Amino acid sequence: MSAAGRVMVVGAGLAGLVAALRLARAGRRVTVMSRGVGGLPLSSGTVEVLGYAPGRVASPAQALPAFAAASPGHPYGILGPVLAEALGWFSAETPGMGWAGGLERNVLLPTALGVPRPRALVPATMAAGDVAGGGSLLIAGFRAMRDFHPALVAANLERAGIDGLSARPAWVVQTPRPDAADAGATNLARAMDDPAFRRAVAGDLAPHLRPGDRVGMPAIIGMERAGEAHADLEALLGAPVFEIPTVPPSVPGLRLHAALTAAIRGAGGRLVTGPEAVGAEWADGRITGVVVREPGRDRVHPVDACVLATGGFAAGGLELDSHGVVSETVLGLPVHAPPPGEGLSPGYLDPQPLLAAGLRVDARMRPLGADGAPVHVNLHAAGDLVAGALPWREASGEGLSIAGGYAAAGAILEATR
Repeated sequence: MSAAGRVMVVGAGLAGLVAALRLARAGRRVTVMSRGVGGLPLSSGTVEVLGYAPGRVASPAQALPAFAAASPGHPYGILGPVLAEALGWFSAETPGMGWAGGLERNVLLPTALGVPRPRALVPATMAAGDVAGGGSLLIAGFRAMRDFHPALVAANLERAGIDGLSARPAWVVQTPRPDAADAGATNLARAMDDPAFRRAVAGDLAPHLRPGDRVGMPAIIGMERAGEAHADLEALLGAPVFEIPTVPPSVPGLRLHAALTAAIRGAGGRLVTGPEAVGAEWADGRITGVVVREPGRDRVHPVDACVLATGGFAAGGLELDSHGVVSETVLGLPVHAPPPGEGLSPGYLDPQPLLAAGLRVDARMRPLGADGAPVHVNLHAAGDLVAGALPWREASGEGLSIAGGYAAAGAILEATR
């Protein structure tokens, strides 16, 4: 295959976009095919690598070797060696996010309920929110925003048992929609791009500030000019300011999605949203084309390699039928899953082995058949579609997606030198 080889990435979540960007940077002709915009607008916009194993993890770098050794079949058994390299590449490719943190120490950032949650990388707009060392927090909510409750956040932070941590609530009355009953996160974020609105917000908060405070507010500090808005708000208040991730739609997730898709287009990649990949053609153990359902017809797109990054159950990459059988929805690939009728427990926080279902892959991220051999030598998988992880329980989703997308792209590049 030439350096201009055709690669289709199926899925526009974090794993798919990472794989596409790395391939496009290396000169491959990349098309991202997705029936939707992917999961980033629903995400927190942070990067979790390993937050719980099962207790809270202070240092992913220190915990990962033992975690992988104790978890046979977990994707980190394959991806652990490339994780640091992948995160470094990812940070360099998205400089506008201003990532803080790393593998050495998790940042302890409040959730929208005031629960401190460990994250490896956080954007610059959230960096001052690390509560591990205590401190005095003023938690600001917007009267017009019904999905964020500062008194609840402050109360739960004070119950978290962190030495030296105190928190109290305050309200902002400014709204970009004075004639409406409420304003959503995206409305507020676009308003915060306006210096006049930021000055008004600062005017509401200034009377509540005390010396030494850090100010936390929902993640709405700017949509297209978040860095400028954040720096301006800190200057206006004379205090560190940080965003707290909120319920979807996530403004930081939208920012990250915009950064990655712009980078892919800038590198010559294509993003096609709407048509759905529904199958493939192959010959001699290789995929030769991906079948895409377009209006009025199914069309075969010739490919030299493919990355499948369609996600797990939530994204539709895996389906569970009424008989308890799990299937992969695009190519019908063999799925590693508990026997039908097993794998789910009645308690939400109980172990749920079914949620670790997915594709078994080799060291080159190629899905394996029942015989343990790659199904197709030029097919790779990444993200939640890969078996063995419980990202919701481990707080590991973004780390697995970034490392998996990076590794899948690397395997294609290695094969096409």
